Amino acid sequence: MARSQWGSRVGFILAAAGSAVGLGAVWKFPYVTANNGGGVFLFIYLAISLTLGLVLMVTEWALGRAAQAGPVGVFKLATRNGARPAWVLIGYTAVLVCFLILSFYCVVGGWTVAYFVKSLGIGGPLLTTDAALLRAQFDGFVGSPVWSVLSFAAFAAITTWVVVGGVRGGIEALSKYLMPVLFLLMLVLIVRGITLPGAIDGLTYYLRPDFSKVTGRMLVEAMGLSLFSLSLGIGIMVTYGSYIPAETRLVRSSLWVIFLAVATCFLAGLMVLPPVFAFDFSPATGPGLTMVTMPAVFAQLPAGGVFAAAFFFSLFVAALTSSVSILEVIVSFLIDEFGWSRRKAAWLTVAAFCVTGVGACWSQDNGWLGSFTIFGKNLFNFYDHTTSNLLMPLGELALSIFAGWVAWPLIETQVGASDTRSVWMRAARIFLRFVVPVAITIVMIGGL
Repeated sequence: MARSQWGSRVGFILAAAGSAVGLGAVWKFPYVTANNGGGVFLFIYLAISLTLGLVLMVTEWALGRAAQAGPVGVFKLATRNGARPAWVLIGYTAVLVCFLILSFYCVVGGWTVAYFVKSLGIGGPLLTTDAALLRAQFDGFVGSPVWSVLSFAAFAAITTWVVVGGVRGGIEALSKYLMPVLFLLMLVLIVRGITLPGAIDGLTYYLRPDFSKVTGRMLVEAMGLSLFSLSLGIGIMVTYGSYIPAETRLVRSSLWVIFLAVATCFLAGLMVLPPVFAFDFSPATGPGLTMVTMPAVFAQLPAGGVFAAAFFFSLFVAALTSSVSILEVIVSFLIDEFGWSRRKAAWLTVAAFCVTGVGACWSQDNGWLGSFTIFGKNLFNFYDHTTSNLLMPLGELALSIFAGWVAWPLIETQVGASDTRSVWMRAARIFLRFVVPVAITIVMIGGL
């Protein structure tokens, strides 16, 4: 059976950007930046994304297109060409990491569903500048053993429905028509947020780097967030690469995707952090920062309820474009390895990760499993920290060694004849062989 392909270059770029943008930008980037020194963290994040991120994205796309398969298929192709069979374990690990990410990512996706419903006036008032009330509302929702699970299940089901629609009819169509809505709304909210009294303090915190705040932990967080927000290290871009037509230029397309992803992260920080300072909220609020901050901004806008509904719907779309890309890695693996139908692979996968996801739902401070911890972290934070700051960097460490030393000929066949002997390609090979492994190792040791 012929492998699916993206319908257009624009559709592919928006789908890849949708995977990269998602909640990694709008939900995670503002609160991680707020907890790690503001401007200096932004500077480090941008530096990592525009160097390490660019090389790794092109590498993952090239490997996927060469193998016409997901991460497991890539390593199996290499073993058939003489590589050691042990390399295949990296592909299986990538599939496992995607499963763990879905276990907590769909929990946050459920938050977007619930807050969209609340923005319609269902479930209590949402528009207020009372920080204590907003925080209490958020804590009450995530700690509810019923509503948190129902919203999680609803988001997981919608994700599965899109993936069942396929590459063009589901993933590409969703990204192509709904992602621009998110960008437009963010611009409107940024303008309102930075004009609030006191917002200048948030702008200063966000845009002025203080390099005295740099720590090993901050470097690990920045690298982990860069990989997470660009969907690298877990097989997503390898899988998406397997759907790229042969005529698509990988380097140019990757620059577009990274630009869109990084720009969205930057805009998300502008959207959230100035209002945090304007309303005297705590930057250390954590994962709920966006949910607590934005309703206060909407309360200051004419027709704030309309803006709130549009924003949380767009946030839901951003979450969905990422979750479908993560699920697609697992579904593609099951189709390629076992010959399952797309429908069977998708629904059985969602049934499995719903079991682990329920535990993440109940692991908030006032939830049923709130007192259960692993290495001092509740189940939700354990999934998040382990995948973003440990498994994803380790995955990219292994992939860079594999690409630079074992599978480089595969990459050369995919980047285009004019690029093969370019300075960029020679630099990329050196980067993969030496710079990426050393940088990831140093950063992770520094974090420890």
